[in-house]
Amino acid sequence: MYCPLGVFASRLNFKNRLFLMGGKRLYLNISIYILSLFLSMALSVTAIEAKITGPCVNCHTMHNSQNGTHMISYLAPGETDTSPKQLLVRGTCLGCHGRNTGDNVDPVTGTPQVLHTNATDLAGGNFAYITTPAKRVTADQNSAGHNVIDLGAAYNETVLTDAPGRYHGSTVSNTQLTCSGNNGCHGWRAFGSSGSGLKSLKGAHHKNVDGKCDTATENYNSYRFLRAVKGLEITGTYKWQNYNANNHNEYFGATTPMNIVCASSCHYTATDIRPANQTISGFCATCHGNFHSIAGIGGDTLSPFTRHPTDIVIKDSGEYAVANRAYNHLSPVGRTIVYDAPSSGVTVSDVVTCLSCHAAHATPYADILKWDYTTMVAGGGGSGGCFTCHTTKDDTP
Repeated sequence: MYCPLGVFASRLNFKNRLFLMGGKRLYLNISIYILSLFLSMALSVTAIEAKITGPCVNCHTMHNSQNGTHMISYLAPGETDTSPKQLLVRGTCLGCHGRNTGDNVDPVTGTPQVLHTNATDLAGGNFAYITTPAKRVTADQNSAGHNVIDLGAAYNETVLTDAPGRYHGSTVSNTQLTCSGNNGCHGWRAFGSSGSGLKSLKGAHHKNVDGKCDTATENYNSYRFLRAVKGLEITGTYKWQNYNANNHNEYFGATTPMNIVCASSCHYTATDIRPANQTISGFCATCHGNFHSIAGIGGDTLSPFTRHPTDIVIKDSGEYAVANRAYNHLSPVGRTIVYDAPSSGVTVSDVVTCLSCHAAHATPYADILKWDYTTMVAGGGGSGGCFTCHTTKDDTP
């Protein structure tokens, strides 16, 4: 929208000069022009509302050189590489989204921060729980989060060599796990073609569908650029947070977990990795298949289970009864349809998901849990955590 004010003013003056020379039709012409111009402006705003906006120079540099110095502006803690980046951008994924400052949202670029010192975490968690021992409850940096190599070699996973609960042989090792691409979560996960890093997200920021993501066929229209995952991205004041029962993301779930067969469940094509059921738990299952498959949880959707189930309906009876449950934004449920707006209620069709218990990036607690598992004491009168769903297990004798 560079033209409306300048071009509008110049063309308006031109029309006015003609009008002064006489002619009612010219008056009609200028009225029609003004109306059509404002309509086009309104349509343009609507079309780009969800896409990235602002000066190109904020994110891109053409040659990474100006007045004898480099133009890489966004470096994460420990990053020193100022060489040119893919897609002509001025920083890496973590360079833009992990500045480790006191802002959980960058005040200049508006980018959500996944590594920061702010007391308030965003919905995905905070990688600072891996890099800063004083911030976490667990003593083990390995279990506090996903140890992406972008954090630096000092924070690589040292206990596991590949994903726990993997369905088959290792495909992403502890020295490969990264933010996006083949060895990551966001963007195009196409083994053998796109590689990892920025190029796997090409075009996604500029086409970004914000809010309701119920198509999820490409990176840009998938929930948080998690390829083929449906959901509702919260907008407004708390855009990046699960803030309270009325302001939170909505996660898509199914009533039956995937039957993990790589040829049909994970691989959309031979080189495109995506969950067939388009759920957030199905997405996690593309790496942690044994934890989130029918076979892995015990062969069916009925208790008793051998592993805690996901993508199954929470029973509306006994301790699970919906009547006894308020929506807990720290332990979100999954919905079997994509909502238009956040809901503060829990319904009889809601399901448990991976994110009901875990965060995506990192937390202060072991196993990326959203609470300290060691403080969940049956009959101890506690609250939250496991007792969000198992509402009677905390009752004192």
